[in-house]
Amino acid sequence: MKGKTSGRLRPGSVSTRLRRIAELSRQLRGKALTTLSQYVDLAWLYEAHRRTRKGGAVGVDGQTSEDYASDLDANLVSLLDRFHTGRYRAPAVRRVEIPKGDGRRRPIGIPTYEDKVLQRAVSMVLEAVYEEEFLDCSYGFRPGRSAHQALQAVWDGVMELGGGWVIDLDITSFFDTLDHTKLREMLDGRVRDGVIRRQIDKWLKAGVMFGGRTSRPVLGTPQGGVISPLLANIYLHEVLDRWFEEEVLPRLKSRAFLVRYADDAVLVFSDRRDAERVLEVLPKRFARYGLRLHPEKTRLVRFERPRRHDRPRSSDRPETFDFLGLTHYWGRSRRGNWVVKRKTSAVRFQRALRTMAAWTRRYRHLPVLVQHRVLSRGLEGHYRYYGVTNNHRSLSQFTYRVKLVWHKWLSRRSQRGMTKEKFFNGLLRRHPLPEPKCYQSVYRRPPTAAKLFVRGAG
Repeated sequence: MKGKTSGRLRPGSVSTRLRRIAELSRQLRGKALTTLSQYVDLAWLYEAHRRTRKGGAVGVDGQTSEDYASDLDANLVSLLDRFHTGRYRAPAVRRVEIPKGDGRRRPIGIPTYEDKVLQRAVSMVLEAVYEEEFLDCSYGFRPGRSAHQALQAVWDGVMELGGGWVIDLDITSFFDTLDHTKLREMLDGRVRDGVIRRQIDKWLKAGVMFGGRTSRPVLGTPQGGVISPLLANIYLHEVLDRWFEEEVLPRLKSRAFLVRYADDAVLVFSDRRDAERVLEVLPKRFARYGLRLHPEKTRLVRFERPRRHDRPRSSDRPETFDFLGLTHYWGRSRRGNWVVKRKTSAVRFQRALRTMAAWTRRYRHLPVLVQHRVLSRGLEGHYRYYGVTNNHRSLSQFTYRVKLVWHKWLSRRSQRGMTKEKFFNGLLRRHPLPEPKCYQSVYRRPPTAAKLFVRGAG
């Protein structure tokens, strides 16, 4: 940011007000809050700007974060005035499509930078309210929570139950089919501030620009927007989390638990009949809110622990399930006990390998040291997510395949180059790629990880 910031920016005032909103939400639990927009001032917008990711793709106006920050105070003063007076017009979201693991393409919305700042500001208000409402089973896009904590919760819960029956839940096109009317009804229960609600409505109605044309969908919220993950959490908190906690668990004969990360969820039951009853009513529950479960991907998985000393026959082996890119299965520990193990799912493995191969092929003309630096960063990122206990074999296989791809495209640079394996091995000795490493151990839990309580009868 160039120039001096406004004198109205008070360090620490935003965190104080966030705590105040959280206190009000606790004190008025179950009641709607009507005076929330008063907390959004210039200091609040400046903090929202600070939290907004810089350097991302530009929206329909082509403005970068650097362009916006060149006259930040004037831009934020104008934004604040338009927000409070209702003159702010939500610009269309630029849509791009990225490939999914199953061959389809996922639409991603890219708002303008100014819209990202305002979405961040409103998200900060809503987050302070709803963090007092959300349950421990929810992990996606919440402060202090991560995908690895969700994976840890699944591991802890399954081990505590000793296995069981897993409902692998998959919602068809959730972000594209979210019902605006139902969402407004949910928001009515906690947030009735006119300024904030008016702005949320503008975002829901904002157009989507794709291929030079602008459309105005009546359902859904674009993935990629800052506000979208929070609205999705509010929606699924009502559709799934509260329903499971308040209506399903008390009716079960045995114990069960739920773990949800955004729109990915698994429900684990110790009793098969409980799981079958819940699986039967789940489509009806989601249909009430305009959502549909994928008929093939939503399935009941037998995930019982094998007997301690028996080697299970192929027909008796427990099935596997995928959650957040990792395949969960039963395997022997070093002491011979049956434990839940995880490995990189086949779909994620191939997708990551294709990404690395495509980059290596496209930029094979770059200096070897530049290629080495980029590939090293890619491998480190892969290890940091997939480097979990018992996944060393998949990581090693991934590293080996990346080396093969790199050797292949280095060999295409000239008639000689790296055609001989000994030359490539010499390169790896001089510039070794990172070796697989376990970053996430089931035995070293992060101090901020939420404790999962397996609840139910029995």
